[in-house]
Amino acid sequence: MLLQRKKLNMDEDRAGTTVTAMRNHKDSLFRMVFNSRESLLSLCNAINGTQYTDPRNLKVVTLSNAIYMNFKNDSAFVIDLFLNLYEHQSTFNPNMPFRDLIYVTREYEKLIRHDSLYASRLVKIPTPRFVVFYNGVAEQKERLILKLSDSFEKQMEEPELELKVTMLNINSGKNEELKKQCKLLHDYMIYVERVREYAKEMELSEAVERTVNECIKEGILVELLTKCRTEAIAVSIFEYDEEKELELYRRAERAVGEENGYKVGLEDGEERGIEKGIEKGETLFAQLADRLFKDDRDEDFRKAVKDKTFRDKLYQEYKIQK
Repeated sequence: MLLQRKKLNMDEDRAGTTVTAMRNHKDSLFRMVFNSRESLLSLCNAINGTQYTDPRNLKVVTLSNAIYMNFKNDSAFVIDLFLNLYEHQSTFNPNMPFRDLIYVTREYEKLIRHDSLYASRLVKIPTPRFVVFYNGVAEQKERLILKLSDSFEKQMEEPELELKVTMLNINSGKNEELKKQCKLLHDYMIYVERVREYAKEMELSEAVERTVNECIKEGILVELLTKCRTEAIAVSIFEYDEEKELELYRRAERAVGEENGYKVGLEDGEERGIEKGIEKGETLFAQLADRLFKDDRDEDFRKAVKDKTFRDKLYQEYKIQK
């Protein structure tokens, strides 16, 4: 992720074990909640209005190494000839169709590894379904269809390649019927929203600790939070902290892009010039951020976000040409 080398040290938990959340942690709270066939079956039934009852009919096929640009595929499973790919996002990502295209291709490669695509017999594959569960703080529609064709530079009425992803907003007040049908999803969002609310008035580690204690007392995610308390706390802190870092990063991208876009726009006198300038600014800042994170200069990154003069000095230091 953004700060892969950064460590976040927490106070000791009740058992006296120091919890350390690494920036390259490969798990997430969402995956921890939905890490069994029973939990995935419940979520699948809620989304599709099905009534599957036997978890043994669900085959988990999540690729452990399905990582692209540091993003890990959350969950993939096959049931009733459907290949379901589920993702969780705390920030809106319009590139999910493209990412899912990569994931599903790798899934199919694995599923048909014993078949020959050169044979005269038609190779059958499970029908794909793509779902993203969104619970970011930025306002989004309750339900949104993201399409791969939106990424195409040349738009066509009937693109020869298409992939549609259904994004479901699971924040409070959105898709309440879905959460009513899947208690785990409902409880997961109660947990997430409490952490966010408490973190506004206290240290993040205290906010997570308070949330965990309350949820266990109220019967929310009890099994997970009692059996995997330490890991759940570490992952929660990691995810919340990273969510803030991503937002900070994107704000800086926009700010730097607007600076460059304004200059280019004046020179060209065209709206397209502003767009190109913004793209250039985002690229420049992305290069700078990458160098700073590699050098463990997190504080300098934060200062660069707010201070243009300091940011320009860093460009010169790293010989990043503006």
